[in-house]
Amino acid sequence: MPYTQDKPPLPESSDQLRARIPGWGADLDPHDRPSVPRERFDPGATGAHWDFPDRQPELHPRERSVEHAQLTPVFGTSAPLHGLSGSLRRLAYARYSEARAAHWLILIAADRVDAAGSHVRSVFSAHPDNPLTETGIRAELTHHGYASRAGSRRVDVRHQPADVLVVGLPWVLAVGGSALVVRSLVRRLR
Repeated sequence: MPYTQDKPPLPESSDQLRARIPGWGADLDPHDRPSVPRERFDPGATGAHWDFPDRQPELHPRERSVEHAQLTPVFGTSAPLHGLSGSLRRLAYARYSEARAAHWLILIAADRVDAAGSHVRSVFSAHPDNPLTETGIRAELTHHGYASRAGSRRVDVRHQPADVLVVGLPWVLAVGGSALVVRSLVRRLR
């Protein structure tokens, strides 16, 4: 059981392991191991006065990997799951092991969905995002961005054309889509 002060019992005895695994237990003799004084198991020396820590109440369901039987005694609650990105995260944790690529790819997709949702929400807020300053396009023009990389052997020069697509294209598509929506609304109102 996790989070207890006692060491879990070995599933097999030392003699059974030594018979089954060649070389097992080669470092059991304390005289052969220089770190033995530091490895003394003394639960009283830690100052822990509990056998199992008090659990934080789980007010809302939390994502938990399928590898773990329970949540850790304390967990973060500052950013609860919400919307489509929260549904994707729940799917990743409920269905796939952390050892699977699908788990991590779904979490990356959830991050992208959350970022897109934040951009959409910022359009309708009092302080919308400014893509010229926040993506670094303005700094490229005013602080010799390209000149600092031209003729050098920097690695980021290779993916510079892709940066324009990855960073700039979503903004161009969003502005173009918004213009089409506004245009169709104006035509309907006439």
